[in-house]
Amino acid sequence: MFLKVEWIHDFPDQPILIYSELDEERYETRKVEIFRDGRVEYAPPEKETGSTFLSDQPLPPVEVIAMDPQFVPSVISAEEFEKVWEKATRMVG
Repeated sequence: MFLKVEWIHDFPDQPILIYSELDEERYETRKVEIFRDGRVEYAPPEKETGSTFLSDQPLPPVEVIAMDPQFVPSVISAEEFEKVWEKATRMVG
């Protein structure tokens, strides 16, 4: 499963978009975070960039995430995630 979560906030040091690839138990296997200033960070299982890391807990279902008004989650396609992942890994290296 692939998630895109818009995080509505005013914190300059926190991402505004979070893309996550989840395994069958809802643990993150890859993540991309995009910040308001255009900065991009990512985390595969074996690496972290910047402040981005994979959660050590399974993510809640989309419906639960959506209960918090600061988060706007949506399920996305593998293709959409891969495009974001490819761009992030090219930008950050």
